[in-house]
Amino acid sequence: MPNLREEGAILLVSCYEQGHQPFHLASLNAMLRQEGYAPRVVDTSLDPLSDSTIRQARFIAISVPMHTALRLGEALARRVREVNPEAHICLYGLYALLNADHLLRDAIDSAIGGEYDVPLLKLVQALEEGVTFPPGVRTRQQASGAWIERTPFMVPLRRQLPALTRYARLQWGNDMRIVGYTESTRGCKHTCLHCPVTPVYQGRFFAIPQEIVLADIRAQVRRGARHITFGDPDFWNGPTHALRIARALHSEFPDVTFDATIKIEHLLKHAHLLPEMRELGCVFIVSAVESLNDNALLRLDKGHTAEEARRAFALTREAGIILRPSLLPFSPWESLESYIEILDFFEQEHYIEHIDPVHLSIRLLIPPGSALLEQEESQAWLRDLDAENYTYRWQHSDPRMDQLYERVATLVAEGERRQEDPALTFFQVKALALAAQGKDFSVEEALAAYGPREVLPHLTESWFC
Repeated sequence: MPNLREEGAILLVSCYEQGHQPFHLASLNAMLRQEGYAPRVVDTSLDPLSDSTIRQARFIAISVPMHTALRLGEALARRVREVNPEAHICLYGLYALLNADHLLRDAIDSAIGGEYDVPLLKLVQALEEGVTFPPGVRTRQQASGAWIERTPFMVPLRRQLPALTRYARLQWGNDMRIVGYTESTRGCKHTCLHCPVTPVYQGRFFAIPQEIVLADIRAQVRRGARHITFGDPDFWNGPTHALRIARALHSEFPDVTFDATIKIEHLLKHAHLLPEMRELGCVFIVSAVESLNDNALLRLDKGHTAEEARRAFALTREAGIILRPSLLPFSPWESLESYIEILDFFEQEHYIEHIDPVHLSIRLLIPPGSALLEQEESQAWLRDLDAENYTYRWQHSDPRMDQLYERVATLVAEGERRQEDPALTFFQVKALALAAQGKDFSVEEALAAYGPREVLPHLTESWFC
C-alpha cells in the first residue's frame, strides 16, 4: 500500500479558477492536513508543474469546477499519465462527474462531484489501506453519483498558494485593489435547466458557517486583500445568512469592498436589501441575465422575464450598484432579431461598460447529465455527444445564427488578445449581427454617438465558464 503521508505524495492541482486564488485547493488542503497528510499545492494558471513534482506524487487530485478548468485539467491528467503512470489521478468538481464516462476511459482513475472533500479524503485513506473505494467516488469499476452530504467545513488553508498579488485585481476608476475569494454557500436551490449545478446538486445547497467564512476573509485581508468576491452560485440562496456575513465583513473591515452573484429573481424579491448591500461595500453584482428573449428564458427555466431583467438593471442602478450580467446569447431559442435586441438594449441604456465582450459569444453547453436532455422538445435541435468537448452538439434552426456564433467568437477572442476597447468590440459584434441581416453599420459612427465612457468596477480578468 502506498505511503501517502510523505511530503508531496499527494499533489493538489488547479488549472483555472477565473483569475482567483483557487478556493477548491485551499479547502481540500485544510482537510487533508488536519488528517495528517502533507499535500503539495500547485496552481498551474500561474506556476509550472515540473515532471519531478509529478513523479514524486502517488495521488494527484485536479480541481475542475468549470468547463475551461476541465479542458485544461484533462490535458494535464494525460501528461501526468505519461510522466507517472503509477499515480492515481482523480478529477473533482462539478464537471468531473458529469464527464466521468469519457474521462475514465484512459485519462483518470476516479471522479468526484458535489461535496468533494469527504469522499476525496476517504478515497486517499482507502488507497492507503487497500480497501474498497467509498461512496461518492466514481471509477471504471464503481458507479457512483454525486456526494451531496453536508461537509464538515473548515477554514481554507491558503499559505502554500501563490500570493494574492498575482491574481486578478478589482479595477475601479484608477484604483486597483487586490482581490480575495471565498464562498458562503455551496450548491443552489434553483434548477435552471442549462446550469451544471442542477444535475449535481438537484436543488440542494449548504450554508458554510459564518465563522468559517469570516476567518477565511480575515486571512486574505491580512495578505493584502481589499476586495472580496463571493463565488457562490447564488449569494442570496439564503439572504439572511448572506446579509449577516456582509454586515460582519463591513463591521470588521469597513474599507473592504465585495461583489457577489445573485439571481435576477432574488434581486427583485429582495430589492429592499440593495441599498444596505451598497452601504456594506457591494460595488457590483453578477447575475445570469442570459437573454432578453422570453421564450429562451422560459425554455431555460430561468425564473425571470426580459422585463424583470430590465427592472433589475434599474433597481441596482438606483441603489448605486453595478449589475454585471452573464449572457447566453447563442441557444436554440435565440433568434438573429432577439440577439440584436440584446445589443440594442445595452447600447440604448448605456450599459456597454457593464459587460465583458466574451459574454456576447457564449454558446449553450449541454454536458452529459444536463437537465435539458430530459426535455422532449430538445430532440428537434439536439445532435450526438461530443465527449472530447464535454457537450452534446446542437444545431440552430437558422443557419445564420451558427455562422454568427463562429464569427463573434473569433472576433471577441481576438479583441481580448489585443486588449481592445470593449466598446469597440461590442460595436464590431453588432456590425456582424446586422450584416447577417444584410444591413450596413458604421462602427466608428456608433462609437462616437455612444459618447464618453467610464471605468466601472470590474475584475481585470474576463469571466469564462
